[in-house]
Formats: sequence, structure tokens, C-alpha cells
Amino acid sequence: MEAILLTGHGGFEQLEYRTDVPVPTPRPDEVLIRVAAAGVNNTDINTRTAWYSKSVAVGTNSGGADGFATAEGGDASWSGTPMAFPRIQGADACGRIVAVGDNVEASRIGERVLVRNMLRSYVNYRPYKCWTFGSECDGGFAQFAVAPSRETYAVRCDWSDAELASIPCAYSTAENMLHRAGVGEETVVVTGASGGVGSAAVQLARRRGARVIAIASAAKAQEILALGAEQVIDRNADLLQELGHGSVDVVLDIVGGAGWPPLMDILRRGGRYAVAGAIAGPIAEIDLRTLYLKDLTLFGCTFQDDAVFENLVSYIETGAIRPVVAKTYPLKDIVAAQKDFLAKTHVGKLVLLPSQETIG
Repeated sequence: MEAILLTGHGGFEQLEYRTDVPVPTPRPDEVLIRVAAAGVNNTDINTRTAWYSKSVAVGTNSGGADGFATAEGGDASWSGTPMAFPRIQGADACGRIVAVGDNVEASRIGERVLVRNMLRSYVNYRPYKCWTFGSECDGGFAQFAVAPSRETYAVRCDWSDAELASIPCAYSTAENMLHRAGVGEETVVVTGASGGVGSAAVQLARRRGARVIAIASAAKAQEILALGAEQVIDRNADLLQELGHGSVDVVLDIVGGAGWPPLMDILRRGGRYAVAGAIAGPIAEIDLRTLYLKDLTLFGCTFQDDAVFENLVSYIETGAIRPVVAKTYPLKDIVAAQKDFLAKTHVGKLVLLPSQETIG
């Protein structure tokens, strides 16, 4: 089959397009999916470049093309354990079930499905334990992929394959932040609002009745307002000047970096901060007096309760959300897609489309 193999940590040269990769065989309790579309995500690039290593202290883009020379492979995956190579990445996968393993009803063949990107089956549903599809096991950057039947969800909607493939990683990350922080009808700030997770967070927060203030480049303001934001603040603006101390209830952050401290200042007393990324840099300075004197709550958001992905499927099927697909690419053009992803000139998701022809 056609697939992209990640052969090691580093630059784009570690992505190898092949047409002779064996089609995987589903094991008991697994299904085989013919992949129709697979989204591009930060986690794919972060894993390739070894950005997750604690030896890296800068933003993700600085090593996006060439990797990080200082990174140590022993802690370079999101889970802090060494990666196994070669690996087929791709945290997002939309497609149709074409075969099933033992213990799975054959009636599932033909279902149009999404794979939950944070897989719990392989770790026996232990709290705070999970595998990422495309990291601890092979993922969606291929014509075919296997996944646990229990975590492969039939989805009924009229969306395109590219739209459906935009959901798993970005939208579950955003929904998880909202779920952890218990967001309701209150004022929410979303950083990095033009990207996949950020644009998802805008829509999902608005769905909960929140008043959304988005932070992004001014050039993308109209597109973000169309997603449901009430206000867009330029990412280079002075947040305290724009919003004032204690003006918001919740901050949803995927940016981090040097712009982090004001996020604590704009939170009201008893406010909540949820983080699921640090594209501008993982190192931030906090005044602990701000944290305890304002009774703030901070949430680190990776592990997802089962309800998170189940919620997303229901939102899709009821028409409560709709992703923005900025561009699609043939699977073989993954390097071009990742270069565009790193350039961040788009709003929404970039999606890879594996060939639907039989190869090999």
C-alpha cells in the first residue's frame, strides 16, 4: 500500500513515501480501515522533530523543517518514552471499515468511521494512560490502518472526507480543554485561534454558550469571527491594555511562550486556565502570588475522558459544528503540507488524501 514512513527524529528527510508497505491485518478486537483522509497536526511534526524532549526549550516552528539537534531520543515522544521506527504517523483518520478481526461483528464492514486519536484500549482503560494513534501505534498516513473496534466510531453525516478527518486530534484537544475547565456561559479567551485546535475551540466554546475572545493575527480576524468569536485581538497586542485585569473567566491556551504571563493577569479571581500546547515555547515564568492570591485553577490537558470523543460524534451528527478545511494534498505531498502548516498562513485544517487506487 501507499504510506508515509517516519524513519527517525529530524527534518523532512525522515518522511519516506513508499508504495510497497504491506497492508496491516486486523488482530482480535480490531478493524481494518481504508483511509479516505488524514489531517495534519502539530503532534505529528512535534514527534518527527523530537520537540517533546525536555532538552528542547524553544517554540515548535524553530525546528519544524530540520528537527532539533539538541533533542534526546529517549524522551522525544509526547508520552516521554522512546519512539519505535519506522512509524506510520497520522493522528487523524477518516475512512471505511473493509475487514474485521476476531470478536468484531462483520456487519461493521462498510461503516464510515473516525478513529479516536487518544486510544485507551491498548492500555486497558487505565486512568491517565493512552496511546496516540500514529505515535505508539501506526496511524492514518497510509491507504489502510488498523484500530480498536471499540474506539472506531461510525459517523453519519453529509460531510466530505476531508472535513470529517479534521475532527479527531484538533477537536478532541479543544473539547477536552473545555470539558476539563467546565466551560459554560462565560467569557473565554482562546489563543492561537486560527489553527486547527484554536478554530475548533472557538466553535466548541460558542456551542456551550460562551462569549469567545480570540487571539490571532489581524489578517485572519474576519474568518475567526465567522466561526463564532465575538472579538479578535491581534496576537501582538497588549492583552492587559485590550482586556484589563480580571476580565475573563477561562483561558484556553495552545501557544505558551513569552506571551504567557498576561494570561494569568486577565483571569478573574477563581478563574481557570487550560493548556494543551506550547507552540511559541514550553518555558514560561509564573508569579506564584498571582496563582494563589487569585485562587486560580490550572489544567494540563492531554488524557481524555471517554465522553470527549463521544460528544464530538454527537455534535457532528446533530450539525452543531463544522470544521474549516483550508487545503487538501495527495498523501505523497506530506512535506508540502507540513511546510504550509508551519507557515501558518491558513485558518483551519490541512488534510492529506491517500490514493484510492490499489497500489502494489
